[in-house]
Amino acid sequence: MSTDYGRLSAMILDDLKLLVETESPTEDLAACQKVMEVANQITKKLHGEAGEIITENGRPVFWFGAKNPKIVLLCHLDTVWPHGSFQPIWSVVDDVVRGPGAYDMKAGFLQALYAMKDLSRDKIAIIATSDEETGSATSRGLIERVAKDAEAVLVFESAIDGKVKTGRKGTSMYKIIVHGRAAHAGLEPEKGINATVEIAEVVRKVVALQDLNNGTTVVPTAMASGTTTNTVPALAALDIDARSFKMAELERVDAAIRKLTPTNPECQIEIQGGINRPPLELSATTALYERLEKVAAINGFAPVGSAQVGGASDGNFAAAVGAPTLDGLGALGSGAHALTEWVQISAMTERSQLIHEFIKDLIK
Repeated sequence: MSTDYGRLSAMILDDLKLLVETESPTEDLAACQKVMEVANQITKKLHGEAGEIITENGRPVFWFGAKNPKIVLLCHLDTVWPHGSFQPIWSVVDDVVRGPGAYDMKAGFLQALYAMKDLSRDKIAIIATSDEETGSATSRGLIERVAKDAEAVLVFESAIDGKVKTGRKGTSMYKIIVHGRAAHAGLEPEKGINATVEIAEVVRKVVALQDLNNGTTVVPTAMASGTTTNTVPALAALDIDARSFKMAELERVDAAIRKLTPTNPECQIEIQGGINRPPLELSATTALYERLEKVAAINGFAPVGSAQVGGASDGNFAAAVGAPTLDGLGALGSGAHALTEWVQISAMTERSQLIHEFIKDLIK
C-alpha cells in the first residue's frame, strides 16, 4: 500500500464525499441500493475491479474479495438519517468532515477498502450490509454463515477516542402491548379497563430488572396509549431496550419480561421481541487485539488502546458463532447518531495503513 499520505488523504476524502452525499437511510431500499452502486464505483477505481452487489432476503449487500474469506472486513452502508437531515449535507473545516453517516460508518468502509489495496484477495473479503442500523434482521444469517469459517472478523464501526472495541453489550428489544377496554372517561369510567394505568405498572416492573453492578440496563423508551382525552384507554404499548455484557443477564431479563402478569386481571399483556444481539465478550477479542498492538508497535504506530461499550454491532453476531472478532477499526471522530457527527480526516489514511499491515500479519 502506498504511503503517500497526502495523495491518499485527498483520494479517500473525495470518495467519502461521494458516499455521504449518497444518503442511505435504512428504510429507503432504493437509496441503499444506490449507495452500494457508488461503493462499487469507488472499488473499481481504487482496485481496478468491481465487487458484487448481492441480494440477501430482499436487501442489497456489497461484497468484494474471496467467496469463502478467512479474513472478513465487516461494514454497513446504511445510516440512521432520513433524507435532508444535514444542512449542508457535506462540510469540511480544517481536519474535520461532517455529514450523515460519515462517522457511522462510511469512513470506516473506506478505511477497509483502502486497507485492501495491493493485498491478495484470495483470503480476504469486505462485506457491507444495508440493515445494520435496524438490527440486521435480513443480513444476520449471512454474517453468521461467513463468520463460522473465518479466522478473523474485523468490524469497521467507528473507534472510541481512537480505541478499538474489545467488548460490546448484547441487546434485547421488546414491545409490550396492554389490552384493556374502552369506556367513557366521564360518564362511566368504571366500565373500562384502563390500559394506561396497567402500562405504568409494567414500566415500574421492568425498570426494577436492571442490575447496574453487572452493567445490565433495562430502559423503557417509546410509549403510546389511548385515543381521545375522554375515553378510557383500551390499548397501550411500550418499547424496551435492554443491554448487558453478559448473556446470562440478557436471559434473566428475558425470562422476567415473559413472566409479566397484569396487576388488573381483566387486562391482557402481549409481549413481542426478545434477545437481538448476544454480547461481544473479551474472550472473542483479546487475541486479535493483542496482535494488533504488536503490529502497531513493529510498524511505528502509536498504541491503539481498547474500550468496552454499550452499543452493539454485527460483530456481536460474528463472535457468537465462534469467530475471533475485533471491532472499532473504523473512523476516528465522534457523534454517532447525532447531528454533531464528525470524522478526523487525517486519521483515515493512517488507520487504513495500520489495518493494511494488520491484515498482512493475519494472512502470512
